[in-house]
Amino acid sequence: MAKRPDVVVEAVRYENGKIRWVRAFERRGATYSDWLLMERADLAERLKKGKRVVLGSRTENMASTFETGGQVFLADSDAIATRKDSKSDNLEGALLF
Repeated sequence: MAKRPDVVVEAVRYENGKIRWVRAFERRGATYSDWLLMERADLAERLKKGKRVVLGSRTENMASTFETGGQVFLADSDAIATRKDSKSDNLEGALLF
């Protein structure tokens, strides 16, 4: 069985081409939090600590069940993206809010 993600990003807000906030769910033991707003610096810190972050959305009426998409990476250029070779912040497929 694949390891469950530590953070599931549902939506993103960009400001001047950089991620400003993400709306995400964070794993807490066997379950996940309600959605929370996370600043870019907090998301980057979790990625630096080796946390597994993916894009996805909560399945309606299914508590800690998610439809997940691509994995989120911290690229060498300090960009947060769904591709390791990205030069700028880009969470392809995430909803905008």
